[in-house]
Amino acid sequence: MLADRPTIAERVKETGTRGEGGDKTLLIDAAAEDFVFAELEKLHDAGARFTAISEERGTVDFGDPHRLVVIDPIDGSVNAKRGLPHHALSIAVAEGATMADVVFGFVQDFGPDEEWVATRGEGALLDGVPLDGSIVERRTRDGKLEVLGIESADPRWVAQSADVLVETAHRLRAIGAIAVSLCQVAAGRFDAMASLKRCRAVDAAAAQLIVREAGGIVEFVTYDDPLAAPLDLEPRSPVIAARTQAGIEDMRRVPAWP
Repeated sequence: MLADRPTIAERVKETGTRGEGGDKTLLIDAAAEDFVFAELEKLHDAGARFTAISEERGTVDFGDPHRLVVIDPIDGSVNAKRGLPHHALSIAVAEGATMADVVFGFVQDFGPDEEWVATRGEGALLDGVPLDGSIVERRTRDGKLEVLGIESADPRWVAQSADVLVETAHRLRAIGAIAVSLCQVAAGRFDAMASLKRCRAVDAAAAQLIVREAGGIVEFVTYDDPLAAPLDLEPRSPVIAARTQAGIEDMRRVPAWP
């Protein structure tokens, strides 16, 4: 679908509506979701029962309210429409209503053509190769995280978080896709990441499992239980992730904004 719309002029076209997640829907968002739902309908016809939660269509009943399929058809839509590399399909399967209940995560990053997969209790894979759960963060001589990923990088929020970012990070990277940034922590490419704004479940549900199955730590910071964020379409909490407990404690210091 994206190959058939290679130019920015084609990819920036909007449907004229807003998805259930609240953002303006691009034609490419709607087309990507159509492909996913065509596959879900095939699974339903073959006997699978579940409820789909998707950024554009919202909640769609396929016969079982307790098994959830959480979908972001294109995480990083701004990147996709402008031809920037990182934009991904993110799909999570859960056996309950919160992040802790996610049992399967899949993220396909179309820029570098990387497939990230995790099954609860079985580890995480990048292009079929197990991720090394023993990787720890790298720090500079003065103790700062060498590379920190930030998401929701509105200049206002970056400015308001600047003092803590200066104290904790040697270098910042802003990919523009929460699922992809989380996956970079899973592989040890980022030492940690933080979203500066509340994110929705569709952005993080799959990738947070990938991080945890790869030996990292994830927290949704507005909840006492770090994995209690619900699997719905409301922006509930910023998400932070790191390779170690020390890294996650650094990320807790990063202010988040409404």
